[in-house]
Amino acid sequence: MRKFAAFACGTGAGFAAYYFQKLRDPLQVVHNSWTNSERHISECALWDSNWDFRDPKSLARPMKNDKPQEQNRYNADLEKNVSKYARHIILIRHGEYLDVGETDETHHLTDRGRLQAKYTGKRLHELGIKWDKVIASNMVRAQETAEIILNEIDFDKTKVKSCSYLREGAPIPPQPPVGHWKPEASQFFRDGARIEAAFRRYFHRALPDQEKDSYTLIVGHGNVIRYFVCRALQFPAEGWLRININHASITWLTISPSGNVSIKYLGDTGFIPAKHLTNRIPREAKNVV
Repeated sequence: MRKFAAFACGTGAGFAAYYFQKLRDPLQVVHNSWTNSERHISECALWDSNWDFRDPKSLARPMKNDKPQEQNRYNADLEKNVSKYARHIILIRHGEYLDVGETDETHHLTDRGRLQAKYTGKRLHELGIKWDKVIASNMVRAQETAEIILNEIDFDKTKVKSCSYLREGAPIPPQPPVGHWKPEASQFFRDGARIEAAFRRYFHRALPDQEKDSYTLIVGHGNVIRYFVCRALQFPAEGWLRININHASITWLTISPSGNVSIKYLGDTGFIPAKHLTNRIPREAKNVV
């Protein structure tokens, strides 16, 4: 009986110590305001501040010893690699296009798609943004959308870049799965690597020598944009298909000097008249009134 009491006491004390240690560690516990209960934070809920591998500590050469000279050198390396300004990445989905023919060359914008692109260009012009870069997927519908937008904004058309990495595709098998869209595993394998490479190419904090906030306009595709949003905000990438964005919509992400990412617009089309809003691909041409 005496042994049992000692065991119970020891176990209770150990459990209590473990419990209160959890409460002292803010990274291990979160309180749900709607239940006042506590739960462990999953790994995906914790922000990775070095997601782009451009945190100054990962770029500075490690210290070799504890001498003052080496400490000064290390601090200078840190300062040299600190970003000072934000990067604004504005993503535009192409306008409505007609899905006819077997190749991309026949996938031109519909009359409504061209009108949508014009509304988007006018909206971007109204925002008064001075663009640093304009990049477009090299697929026909994205190229045509970019051309219409460029007629409305202040940017030198000769400086527009085309990028094959931004082509539409299957980024990652979605969760939950859907019955109406089931690409082969090989397509996810090919497209996923390419789309992820596009994300790493365009999404990162500013270089240390950037002297002002920058604005990059990317004209691309629905699947790619939705994947980018999930990756940039560190949401599970498999959830990209739960998001729906209209044709010619504006999605605006900002990467701060610290590497934190925020979203200003997600699929904004409030500037397009309701009768011209679309998000699915028509199989035949229709007149726009």
